[in-house]
Amino acid sequence: MKSFNLINIFLFVLITLTPKQALADIGGLTKCSESPAFEKRLKASVKKLEQRISKYEEGTPPALALQQQVERTKARFDKYSRSELLCGADGLPHLIADGRWSHAAEFILPGFGFIYISGWIGWVGRKYLRAVSTTKNPTENEIIINVPLALKIMTTGYIWPISAWQELISGDLVASNENITVSPR
Repeated sequence: MKSFNLINIFLFVLITLTPKQALADIGGLTKCSESPAFEKRLKASVKKLEQRISKYEEGTPPALALQQQVERTKARFDKYSRSELLCGADGLPHLIADGRWSHAAEFILPGFGFIYISGWIGWVGRKYLRAVSTTKNPTENEIIINVPLALKIMTTGYIWPISAWQELISGDLVASNENITVSPR
């Protein structure tokens, strides 16, 4: 009983005296709306464009194009300042890709988009090569692409995750061990 109390006291002291984790900002980054470097970068960008505008007469096509660019620049900086993006000492937004759910939209959605598109490209390429391998002259169809066939395959390739799963289940996705040559050692 006495040892149980000593353990409890030791754990209580250990827990209460352990320093708490500091909730510091992420690597010196601050919200873009609060970053002086971000505001400085906005002012410098607008000033540079306005100096270029001053070289042209008002209402001319180059002046109008530069004025539109100033408006787009201000809108872009406004969008960044209203978002939850964090800016560094350089005044530029930085993406946080360390797995924090508060910054998931910065990396996870674009990451899934990249994986989906690259998988689609790979799946369509694989399907095209398998289709032309059964033709009379497959090497020529690999060098000179059969555009109608390629377009047909591309339009059905957007469902590649489902097709890949079906081929995996049916055993058609992966070659069997008998079909793989192994060099003797």
